[in-house]
Formats: sequence, structure tokens, C-alpha cells
Amino acid sequence: MPTNSTHVVPSNQHIDLRQAVKYIDALPAMPIIAQRLLALSIDTDKDEREMLILIEQDPQISAKIIGLSNSAKLGSARKSTSVKEAAILLGMNRVKSIATGIAIMSLSTQVSSGKFKTQDLWLHSFGIAFAMLGIARAMPAKTRPNHDQVFLAGILHDIGYLALAFLDPKRSDDLHVRLAEKSDCPALNIEREMLEICHDELGAELARHWNLPDEIIAVLRYHHTPDVAEAAAGQPMVHMISLAEKLLASFGIHENVDANISDDDWEVLGIDPSKAEEISVQVAEQAEQAAAVY
Repeated sequence: MPTNSTHVVPSNQHIDLRQAVKYIDALPAMPIIAQRLLALSIDTDKDEREMLILIEQDPQISAKIIGLSNSAKLGSARKSTSVKEAAILLGMNRVKSIATGIAIMSLSTQVSSGKFKTQDLWLHSFGIAFAMLGIARAMPAKTRPNHDQVFLAGILHDIGYLALAFLDPKRSDDLHVRLAEKSDCPALNIEREMLEICHDELGAELARHWNLPDEIIAVLRYHHTPDVAEAAAGQPMVHMISLAEKLLASFGIHENVDANISDDDWEVLGIDPSKAEEISVQVAEQAEQAAAVY
């Protein structure tokens, strides 16, 4: 895994983003705690104890793990007050994926504040991750991805925006101003006009740089284009995120996605479209819980 590094672009310059992502020292390093969590296999008691110790050493991750475990949609009626109790309620693998995602998202503290609001990215990412869990529960058991994979994919799917803010704060600011102004135009259209590379491709390059699994890389790269053949490695999570973003079109960051949902959007996931309204209500509740935990 790469080591921590920083990269700052002078305010009066901008870099060639497509070239920059090809160089290791231009991209942010994965936080050490995320590296250590990913390296744990969680198939022995020793690994489980080491994971809990890692999480307990980070107050932010600990607080969010406990908060998530106490969510009615994720945990149970029993309330946890420690990371160990939270892990018992949520399961070790899910705790690992949640903690890894939170650790990676902590990179937001390394980017300069500006028009890009990192708290909006946090909120959006948690909302999508929660929504995906609701969608997963409605899917046939045989095609339903593991919840730990779903949550990690949801938290990381838009990390390309964070990579952009890290690489070129000025153009990141300019982009988010334009996204807010042109609320009727999809984000990717605006990004193609303003940048050499869109947030989905930037995110995938960052995930590849970090040696994340192929399915996570595919989710980051194709969550706005779920029907392309290249998205196969990330299915069904690619379609799940696409649907979740339509259901939460205005939650957190401005991506201006097409909120029109067809029967095909449900059927491709094995969900009966007649249940769409019920699931949509549940997803909205999931997002509100994400906001509360955040």
C-alpha cells in the first residue's frame, strides 16, 4: 500500500487531471487505518480482536460504528455502548467495511474548504449506503450482495469528487458552483465540459491505485452508466447505486441525476415494480437515519 502524501496545486494553476491520475504521488494515499483494516481477513479471533482495537483507537470511527449499530434499520432493539457490542449486533465483516469506508472518507480533512462541501459528500455517501441496504433487502436472496460489500460501495461511490478537490481545489470549486447553478443538467455533462476526466473515472483510478477489489472499482467507474457491458464486474451493486441515486436525487451533494425511475430499474434487480412506492418510503427513512448518524 502507498504511504501518506500530500499534493497541493497553486491557486492560479491547474493540472492535467487525466495525466495526474497516472502518477502515484499525485493521488492521496489511503489512510493507514484503512490499509490495516483491509489487510485483516477477520477469520480468526485474533484478527477480530485486532480490528476492534484499531477501531477503538479512532474516536470518529468508534462513534459512527456505535451510532450505526443503534439504528433501528441496521441493528436491533438492544442498544450498544461500545465498539465490541456494536460488532456483535452488526457482524464483524460489516463493521470492517463500514470502518474502512469511514477511514477512507476521513481524507476529506486533507482538502481545503471551499465551494465543495465535504460534509455534503459525507451525508450523500452515507445516505446512498443506507438506501442500498434497503434495496438489497427487497432483492431475491440468491442475487443479493453481502451487506458489507454494499455499504463499502455506497460510502465510496463518489470519492472521485474528493480526489478532484485534492488534485485541483480551484477547478473543484468551479465545478460545484456550476453544479449548483445548473440544477437541470446532469453532473457528468457538466464535468465533461469543464474537466478532462469525470468524477466516476477519477474515483475508479483512485480505487485502482489503492488496490481495492475489482467490483468496487467497477461500481465507482460505472454507477452513472450501469447498462454498459464494462459494468458487469460491479453488478448488481452498480444498478443498486444507480437506483439509490435516483431515489435520493437531492440528498447531499448536487449531482443532478435523472430522477425518472422505470420498471426496468426495479426489475433488473429482481424487484417487483409494484413494491416501488413502499421501498421508496423505506429508502427515504434510511437516508434520514444516515443524516442522524452523520
